[in-house]
Order: sequence, then structure tokens, then C-alpha cells
Amino acid sequence: MESIYNNILQIDGNTSRPTVIFNASTGQLRLMGRSILENSIRFYEPILKWIDEYIKHPAEKTEFHMALEYFNTSTSKYLLQIMQQFESMFRSGPDVSIVWYYSDEDMKDLGLDYQQIIRVPFEFRALEESKK
Repeated sequence: MESIYNNILQIDGNTSRPTVIFNASTGQLRLMGRSILENSIRFYEPILKWIDEYIKHPAEKTEFHMALEYFNTSTSKYLLQIMQQFESMFRSGPDVSIVWYYSDEDMKDLGLDYQQIIRVPFEFRALEESKK
């Protein structure tokens, strides 16, 4: 279920869909859980549109917390698009960072791959830290 209330985008996750909590007021944008969707475009298009609007009036500091324990190939395309939006924002001046949580070395390596593509400051944390 998706809801936008007071500049907050919230989507409840399940076993195949991630939880999304994007708060425009605080600049804390969280994507958590698993993303193994049948129809990734239907899920991620509203998120991309929300970010497009957010970029117009961002918080003083934006942190994208990417805490997916697993995602499929179609999700990886949308993650890249999301991070490209943050890169565009970062190039225009606002304080933006990506906090990449990983559960194992493979997930950390994926984050390092994105870090090579996206010119935004990255921070890496063990997945347990996303629950704090």
C-alpha cells in the first residue's frame, strides 16, 4: 500500500516488495527488505516521480539508506535510476549521500560497483546497523 502524506512516501513491504519510507522534511529516504518483483516498473515508477518532485525542494541534507538484503536484476535497473537522480541533485549543490547496507560480501561488492558509476558520497554499513 502506497501513501503520500505530509511529504512522506510510505510503501509497506512484504516478502517480495521492499518497504519504502521517504521523508522529504528530514531528507531521510529508506528502502529496506527484499525486491524480487514481478512488475518492477509498477512499483518503482511512483518512487522515481516522488524523487523528481523532492529534488525541486530537497532537505538541507539527503541520505538515501539502501538496505535491501536481496534484489533481482530488474530492481537493479531502478536502483541505478534512483541513484542517478541523487547524483544529478548532488551535482547541483545539495548535500547528498548514499548509505549502502550489506548482509554479505556479494551485496557489499554490488554497492562498490554502484559507487564506481554514481558520483555521490557512499558509506557502507553492515545490514544489522539499518535496524538501529
